[in-house]
Order: sequence, then structure tokens, then C-alpha cells
Amino acid sequence: MKILVLPGDGIGPEITAATLDVLTATDQMLGLGLDFEVRAIGLASLAETGTTLPDDVLKRVPEVDGVLLGPVSHYDYPSRAEGGINPSAELRTVFELFANIRPCRSRAGLSPLRRPMDLVIVRENTEGFYADRSMHAGTGEFMPDRDLALSVRKVSAKACERVAVAAFELALGRRRKVTAVHKANVLKLTDGLFLREVRAVASRYPDVELEEVIVDAAAALLVRTPDRFDVLVTTNMFGDILSDEASELSGGLGLGGSINTGHHLCVAQAQHGSAPDIASRGVANPTSLILSAAMLLDWRGQRDGDPALVTAGAAIGRAVDAVLASPATRTRDVGGELGTAAFAAAVSDALAVGATA
Repeated sequence: MKILVLPGDGIGPEITAATLDVLTATDQMLGLGLDFEVRAIGLASLAETGTTLPDDVLKRVPEVDGVLLGPVSHYDYPSRAEGGINPSAELRTVFELFANIRPCRSRAGLSPLRRPMDLVIVRENTEGFYADRSMHAGTGEFMPDRDLALSVRKVSAKACERVAVAAFELALGRRRKVTAVHKANVLKLTDGLFLREVRAVASRYPDVELEEVIVDAAAALLVRTPDRFDVLVTTNMFGDILSDEASELSGGLGLGGSINTGHHLCVAQAQHGSAPDIASRGVANPTSLILSAAMLLDWRGQRDGDPALVTAGAAIGRAVDAVLASPATRTRDVGGELGTAAFAAAVSDALAVGATA
């Protein structure tokens, strides 16, 4: 399996190196034949080539079996005309990675929840209120004058239908329930269209329950009764906000994996940002990117019918669970003392223990 590795900015190179250590240990244990190709993006490539996402890197993406993308500091990039391209958004739109999939599961000793949470948020990934991906030319934000700013929300039937299918397919392998999160009581046309398409998809999955919940209620219910949810599907901005909330409720934003998927490509990406304030200190928590890499292996294994990759993804998940179960082997952000590399080493050791258990 050929994996294109794009370390990104801030803590990106550190957590990417830690993730590659875990993937290498997994490869040595299971003989997966993983092959890593590391390329510079972000501020590093901007300094070298004048762009945060070189054309040859973008061209390489569909030629590999998967992509591992570190966090990027796109807020600090110059304009697109000056080479400042958001790699995350560009990959999602250019390659139609329409589903952002984020599992969230509460962990003992880390979650503040009184009831257990085990859910997956499936977020539409290519349009919505995101100004950098909602227009063919220009952006979805504009200012007619200095005191007036407008934003256009794009919601298409095609995007709603395909993300709904992704959610219902996931639900088939879980507890067979999908919750469509919306604000159709106010956004009658855009979220009305979203619900229309979700309901149409639901009619094709008679064994999966569909419920509809308004977004503000969903935010509250994640705190009060998280166990009512199985798979949630929603539009881009709602999904972004709710998945961060759910990750924090699970124990921290750095503890959840995330993948961006289309029909033919998967990009594994940490849920969190680049945290430049702690970069180069060796203290960043690599859990999110490690679990995202595990999801990438599982996605590729499911797609290609390769049980070894599926097994590898599950083994990494179990190893991370084992390490996080003890406060002594957690990183500092979740009450432990381990640094980035030491945490990765602990996960690799847990992989070996799990293989012989």
C-alpha cells in the first residue's frame, strides 16, 4: 500500500513522525507492505516553491493508495494569488472527498459524560458555508462595501445524496440508526433540500431507522443523552462544530480519528489544528492522527477486500485504547507525562503485546 505523507505545519511533522512509527511497527508485525512517500506542503513548501500545495504533489494524490495529511496553519497563509492554498480544502474539493467521517467514543477516566457515547458523525465536506469551496470562481464571501459582508451557503442535491448514502452504509454495520441534523425550521430551503435527499436515501434502507433533530437540540443531546445516537449525518458547518463538541466530550479533541472519503480516495487527517504554540517541543498528542491512519488502513482494506489491512486498522485502535487506559501512558494534554515520540513507542509496544496475547 503506497501512502503519500504530507506532514503539514506546526505540530504536523512531529505527530506525523509518531504516526509513521506506529504504522511501521504495524507493518513489521503484519507484513502489510506499506510504502511511505513524504512530500512537503504548507509553510515549508511555500518557502521552497512559492506555494503551500505544489502542483506535483496534487498530481500525485490520485496515483497512491491513500494520503496521510498533517494539520496545516492555513489561517496564516497568504492569499491564493500569492501561493496560499489550503491543502485540506483543496484535496476535499478537487477529489470530491464528500464525506468527513469522525467516530467519537467516550473513554473511562477521560470523558466528563455521565452516559456512554459511541457514535460516528458524517459531515458533508465539499460545500455549505465554507467560502473556499462553495463557488466555481471567486469565493462564497464578499463585501459590497466596507461595512457590509455577505456569505453564500451552497447546498446541492448531489452532495446531500452521496453523504447520506455514506451515513446509511456505515449504519448498516453499526446499530442501524441515522440521525439527520438540520436547521430546516429556519433554513427552510437549504436544509429543506438536505432533508429531502436524506429521506429519499432512507427509503432505500428500510432496515435503518431515520430520525431528524434540529442542530441546537442535537448539541444539547450530545451532552445529556449521547447514547441515543449511532450515526449522525449533517451539512458541513454543523458537522464541523458538532464533531468538535463530541470529540471534547469523548475526552479531548486530540483523541478522535478522522478521514475524508470519496468514491475512490481516502485522506486521513487529524481532527485538530496545527497548534504552533507547542510545535517543536515534543509534547503534542499524536492520537488523532494515529487513529486516522488506522481508519485509512481499514477504508482501503474494506474497499479492496484486503483483510490484513482491516486487521491492522483494528489492531492500532486496540493498542491506542490500551495505552490511553492508563494515566501513566497518556500525553500531557490528557493528564499524563509522555511526549509525542514516547506515546508512539507505547502504542507500538501495545501492538506487539496484543499480537501475542
